[in-house]
Amino acid sequence: MATPTPLLDKVQSPSDLRRMSDDELYALAHEVRCDLIESVSQTGGHLGSSLGVVELTVALHAVFNTPYDKLIWDVGHQCYPHKMLTGRRGRMNSLRQGGGLSGFTKRSESDYDPFGAAHSSTSISAGFGFCVARDLGEATGDAVAVIGDGAISGGMAYEALNNAGADGRRMFVILNDNEMSIAPPVGAMSNYMSGLYENTPFRTLQEIAEGFVRNLPDPMRLGAERARSLVTGVEGGPTLFENLGFSYIGPIDGHDIHQLLPVLRAAKTRADGPVLIHCLTVKGKGYAPAETSADKYHGVSKFDVGTGAQFKSKPNAPSYTSVFGRALTAEADRDSKIVGITAAMPSGTGINLLQEAHPTRVFDVGIAEQHGVTFAAGLAASGLKPFCAIYSTFLQRAYDQIVHDVALQNLPVRFAIDRAGLVGADGATHAGSFDVSYLANLPNFTVMAAGDEAELVHMVATAAAHDDGPIAFRYPRGEGVGVDLPKAGIPLPLGKGRVVRQGSDLAILSFGAHLCECMSAAAIIEANGASVTVADARFAKPLDTDLITQLLRHHKALVTVEQGAQGGFGAHVLHWLAQEGRLDGGCAIRTMTLPDRFIDQATPAQMYEEAGLTAVDIAATSLQAIGAQLVAGTP
Repeated sequence: MATPTPLLDKVQSPSDLRRMSDDELYALAHEVRCDLIESVSQTGGHLGSSLGVVELTVALHAVFNTPYDKLIWDVGHQCYPHKMLTGRRGRMNSLRQGGGLSGFTKRSESDYDPFGAAHSSTSISAGFGFCVARDLGEATGDAVAVIGDGAISGGMAYEALNNAGADGRRMFVILNDNEMSIAPPVGAMSNYMSGLYENTPFRTLQEIAEGFVRNLPDPMRLGAERARSLVTGVEGGPTLFENLGFSYIGPIDGHDIHQLLPVLRAAKTRADGPVLIHCLTVKGKGYAPAETSADKYHGVSKFDVGTGAQFKSKPNAPSYTSVFGRALTAEADRDSKIVGITAAMPSGTGINLLQEAHPTRVFDVGIAEQHGVTFAAGLAASGLKPFCAIYSTFLQRAYDQIVHDVALQNLPVRFAIDRAGLVGADGATHAGSFDVSYLANLPNFTVMAAGDEAELVHMVATAAAHDDGPIAFRYPRGEGVGVDLPKAGIPLPLGKGRVVRQGSDLAILSFGAHLCECMSAAAIIEANGASVTVADARFAKPLDTDLITQLLRHHKALVTVEQGAQGGFGAHVLHWLAQEGRLDGGCAIRTMTLPDRFIDQATPAQMYEEAGLTAVDIAATSLQAIGAQLVAGTP
């Protein structure tokens, strides 16, 4: 007897799901989960969150007419099943790799990705935009925004809920709530919920939402009320979403296809205003190593499917993040005024090390960078020494607060900026390209970048000792270069760099973690017959103008190198030289930055190669500045 063709093999697009029975969709979800686990085991990626929405993804595509109806995934960590069902299953082996699929939704990748995402709390705003466009005659259908309980804590999500609820247009928000495990009383609501939505006369969604809990037997009613209270604060009271103008449905079991389908169908058929459907899910659902892991396999490297063991290379040096965490903890041991702030990333930023040592002096504000920065400003205004540890890409979200609440008031908030530069598999959405450009132009700011992990230790000490205004220091993702770490950080003289290699023909002035690449470039230049000085600027603001003057005076060319966008360190050097009337001197000047475009995911080395910032690129640019050329085949 022939083996039946897997249902997943029959799916070329979501339209194929709409021809399947509910039982077939149930079986399809199981196949998607198995295929997903196998696929991510080969590439790594955000597994736990994607496993948590398998049934929800199948149900949404089966009920809604995507891509005419717009399905918008907040953040995008959970979009892998969506990619598999929208014609990209055959490319899943390229996920998060150079030339491959993005790890997030991306408009240029598929018509089924109507809105790109990788930062949180954007989906409801975008969905409301599609709804207004629909009502103004554009060729778009319903909008469905899927947002997690973490992302909905972001202030932007509440701004969107308030606007959309008050406006009253038909739209759908799916709250993917994976913080509460599905206790038996809640999971057992399935039959009751399905019958309620299928058989009760559907007067209004609001009446159904208010009435279904009362129809449950006591144990189930209590479980439902506990989950419902997550979004009310008061058992039995109206939800926040209802107060904002949304009809609220739930909580429902987000892993039960036979519950999801009738609820979504009823909502799509009968809703005439904004609706929020509260789904309870489990991160890592269906894969035991993920369900039982502390981080639910949020982000994994390649792993063995049978055991769940991840294949991680042994680092040659400690990561910059861990060096920061240990250095900050050491400073906090000596100074009780030091406190740490993180926006839902304690381990990602290394703040967890301070949290373990001084738990009352670390504050996780959630996905709320704007609040976190102004909170830090309040702490600084009170006399404490706040270290606000946020990834470069996420610090962008709080720029007005940096300007208005920190810089304008000259408050000594310390910004520890992790993931500076190009970060690899997460791609352009997570690249730390712009922090120097947007911070070094602000009055009162001091801006540093660590050339290696030892310099990072000293910069933590510098920030701890700096009470005269805001100060920031940036450092990259991943392991350091293997230099010896100091026993304790020593505050650096403000605005002073260092010479790390002395030469005579040309000078390379590095700002930040590309210092090692600049040293490699110097070796290539020496092999081509030119003598080169390499200096580490340390500071973009204030500039070490004495160092720059000496480099100009004693060399034929000066090349600045940085891991940031145009308008950063090199631009500040050029601006100072122009103001001093020194651009027409005898020294040629070149600046090397990230190009004026976004660079897609690959390994960091591949991304810097595309950016034209390898050691060979630096050597070639430097030699050309003095009228020489790189000899082919030079190491």
